[in-house]
Amino acid sequence: MSEIPERRRARAAVLVVLAALTALLAPACRPVEETAETPVAATPTRHATPSGRRPGVVNIDTEQGLNSATAAGTGIVLDPSGFVLTNNHVIQGATVIKGTDTDNRRGYPAQVVGYDRAGDIAVIRLTGAAGLQPAAFGDASTVRVGDPVTAVGNAGGKGGTPTVVTGRVTALGQAVTARDESDGTSERLTGLIETSAPIRPGDSGGPLLDTRGRVIGINTAASGGTELKRKGAHRGYAIPSGRALEIARRIQRGEASRTVHIGPTALLGVKVRGAGPTAGALVAEVVPGTPADAGGVPVGAVIVSLGGSPVDSPGTLTDLMLAHHPGDTVRIEWTTPEGARQSTDLHLTGGPPQ
Repeated sequence: MSEIPERRRARAAVLVVLAALTALLAPACRPVEETAETPVAATPTRHATPSGRRPGVVNIDTEQGLNSATAAGTGIVLDPSGFVLTNNHVIQGATVIKGTDTDNRRGYPAQVVGYDRAGDIAVIRLTGAAGLQPAAFGDASTVRVGDPVTAVGNAGGKGGTPTVVTGRVTALGQAVTARDESDGTSERLTGLIETSAPIRPGDSGGPLLDTRGRVIGINTAASGGTELKRKGAHRGYAIPSGRALEIARRIQRGEASRTVHIGPTALLGVKVRGAGPTAGALVAEVVPGTPADAGGVPVGAVIVSLGGSPVDSPGTLTDLMLAHHPGDTVRIEWTTPEGARQSTDLHLTGGPPQ
């Protein structure tokens, strides 16, 4: 489920490659801080056996050049031409992406087609791929508590043959807070399938299979080990396949929205954090050679407007930047530590996905 980060330096502030990112480097199968269970009528345990591994799994490896780190995760083949479904947090912050089809053992450079930060879904395309065997998808609405399931993924980021673990569906319609261990930020995810399958770092974006080997979920978060808040059992969480496919098809059709970004991501080039009691995004560092650097945005400034829209937090800045693409010109306004208001027009360049 998500990344296996190799951090080479501590981060005092959040790197905003496109704007005001609050979590550039996502942790592996993201740990869960809390769960909020929705009552689900239990059904008798089904006695079918787990399916085992099925075709259509991709090992994903990324380099995060602006963060001096590497990461790994998993993807699911959507069609023979190389469209691959994964979690957004698997490719978040990546400057280089490589996907290895575990059926033909070939590695391909990959490009981001689009992503939905709120839904934690992304689609990448393996350059030069053809004749890949797609995964078979099932109907997650038929899943019941007690069903046997199989989770497949790039556990540990080791590559090679995907690992296979089994368990049972323990709850449906779950809401969890997935935590980014790299900077302590968190994201609320809802409507998830909860299982007892021991999902591990690197499994993010991989398939959760039913007994017929059909994808019923996309593994996205886990609680286990020292992160387990509820003692006594490991729990993994998966996005239902229907919801994931709906977002993926929208991305493939090029349909952008408030949460869905299509194509290359624009780069602003600042590290920002909350401005305390002041509304805005405090610039903690300016990345050399970026638009913010060229435009003279200083460290210590508080960004208060982008493209004519107010910025009240780092998250708002990121959301506003997602509406832009490399090549756009955007006006940015900030206040200095002395209280003076300044502005300039920036020509945005390309950066990693958010």
